[in-house]
Formats: sequence, C-alpha cells, structure tokens
Amino acid sequence: MIFENIKLAFSAMRGSKLRTALSLLGIVIGVASVVAILTIGDSASKSITESIAVGGLDLVTVYPSYGQRTTGTFTEDFSNTLMKNIEGLEIILPQNNSNAQIRNGQQNINATVTGVPSGYGTVLKLEYDEGAFFSELDNINRRQVVVLGKDIADELFPDGNALGQYVSIFRNQAKSYQVIGVLAAKDATFNLSYDGSVFIPYNTYEQRFRNTTSVGSYVMKVAQGYDTIAVSDKVTEFLDDLVGTDGYNLFSPATLAEMANEITGTFSAFLAAIAAISLLVGGIGIMNIMLVSVAERTKEIGIRKALGASPNVIRGQFISEAITLTLIGGILGILLGSLLSLAVTNVMKWSLHLSYSSFILAMGFSMFVGVFFGWYPAMKASKLDPIEALNYE
Repeated sequence: MIFENIKLAFSAMRGSKLRTALSLLGIVIGVASVVAILTIGDSASKSITESIAVGGLDLVTVYPSYGQRTTGTFTEDFSNTLMKNIEGLEIILPQNNSNAQIRNGQQNINATVTGVPSGYGTVLKLEYDEGAFFSELDNINRRQVVVLGKDIADELFPDGNALGQYVSIFRNQAKSYQVIGVLAAKDATFNLSYDGSVFIPYNTYEQRFRNTTSVGSYVMKVAQGYDTIAVSDKVTEFLDDLVGTDGYNLFSPATLAEMANEITGTFSAFLAAIAAISLLVGGIGIMNIMLVSVAERTKEIGIRKALGASPNVIRGQFISEAITLTLIGGILGILLGSLLSLAVTNVMKWSLHLSYSSFILAMGFSMFVGVFFGWYPAMKASKLDPIEALNYE
C-alpha cells in the first residue's frame, strides 16, 4: 500500500510539473538555508578553535602587571608556589622577553629575544628546520646559544645554513650566540609570533642578557585529565587573593575557544530558526497544492470510494503525496545547502565540517511540515461523499 501511494504521488506530481516545482522550491530553500547556516557556523567554530589551538588548548599563561614585577613575588621560585597550591598543573615555565638587535655580518634585524627553560620547546610542541632546542645543561651553564624563528633565520642567513653559525645580540653590549636550532614555520598565537622570535636559555637571559630576577610571564601546562578552564579558574582565584585582580593578566586559549564556540553556536541557531520560517512558507505551498489536487481529483476519489476504498486509504494516499513532496525537497535542499557551505568555506579559507545533525534536523522538520500541512487536505479528501464526488464537474 505504501509503495502504491508513492507511485500515485509521483504520478500526481508529473501531472502538474510547474505547480509541483514551485511547491518544492519553498522546501528546498528552507532546508538548504538551515543546512548551510548550521554547517557554516559549525565550520567557523571548528576553524576558530583549530586556529586558537595553535597556542595550546592545555596551556595557561599568566602575565604579572608591571608594578608587581618589582615586589619580589613573581620570581622563578614562584613556579613552585603555584605547583603546590594549584591542583592539575603539570609544569610551569617562567619566561622573559625584550626587544634587541641581532646581527650577522651585514644583516641586521630587530627581534624579540625570549629567555625560556629547556622544556619550552617540548611543551609548546615546536618543530625545527635545523637543529633542536637547547638542553637543560645549556640552561644550567648559562651558555650563549640561540634558537631562531623561521623569519629571523631567513633574514640573517639568506643563503641558509644557519646551524652552527654565530649571531651578535645587542642589548647594553654585543654578545655572540651560537645558533643551535632554527624553528619550522609556525602560525602566531595571540601572545607570540614564533617566526619573528629568538629563544635563549632562561638562566642566560636572567644573568647575562638582562640581569633580572623578576619573571615577565609564566606558561603553565595543564595535566592530562584536568579541564583547562577549571584549572585556570583556580589560578585566577589564587592570584586574586595574593595580588588582587589588577596584579596580573591571565590568558587561556581554551577559554577563548569556548567563548568562540558559544558565540558562533548561538548565532547559528538564531539564524537557523529564522531560516526555518521559509520551511513553514513551503509547507503552506504544499497545503495549497494538495487542496487543489483534492479538488481536481474529486471524481477519482469518488470512484475509489465506490470501489471500496476506506477513508483511511484515501487519507494515507494524500498524506503520502505530501511527505513524498517534502522528502524530495529535503534531499535537494541538503545537496544545495552542502554546496553553498562548501563555496563559503572555500572563500573564507575555513575547513569544511559538514553538520550531519543539521541534515537530520532539516529532513525531520520538512517531514513534519509535510504531515502537518498535508493532513487537512487528506482529511478533506477522505470525508468526501462518494455520490457527490462522482457527480462533481
């Protein structure tokens, strides 16, 4: 019976192609809009998260305020204080940085020189075109070794082969540093441009480069199994009690990623709800075509009833037609919405993440529209008096 109703539905649609196409158009536009908006929103959210993840979603960075750096609170030993008081921290790396001139022969460039412990390269998952990061022994012995960012290395050594060469770093006076590593190209995060940075051992920075005991910032890696946002909240609470809310700034890529997901998710849902209105418009179009179809096929309905068709059979036939119409529109809408999403993500240079939940939502809603708006015409057809229907002109 179901397959028979589907055949009758296709036969009826073929009989009025233009009217069917116009009715389908409303469903196709509605479904395509919902699919495209939710897919584009999901793609935007994931692309933003991927971009933020370059900075490490398991990292938290604390920047003491300028006034607090002279109080003696934020020193290298403060890392141990944080580790003892904050559960969920795996490692804390102090770092300092300042601008300086770097020279190799006639090549001269301004760059950010950052002093970091030896574990910095591993924690931030740095990759290298040449060499490697400096060792703990380099840090302990305050060796004058340097790791160059990609852009710095290209500028100072245009012919390549920077590894093993020496560069002069100027602060109060020029000091010679041996290049032991060159970083592979890496996208900048919100707080650091890797390609434009120069890294030296933390102890070398503290005692030979700048002669300071204060720390400019702390990079904290959250232990596996702990929520980064929850741990950063604990750090915030601890520092608020210690130095007040104005004594530091805290940066967490995970927090930014969560905020971005919430904003894009809310905005996408809002737009999808507006787009769904076009599905209702399409449903009204389907109800109109079904009412016209009932009027045109009144005599056919009378004949079927005279041959023994029950009201349920007549009702099922017309509801099947409405559902078939919306299913076709839904499938075409999903295809169109996916193509639109592909076009937009290519233009925006985002990675495409098809929102399969939007496919189910859009198809489910379109079927609901088909049943809802097909019910009244189907009921009207099933209640026709067979004698009046046979005499209908």
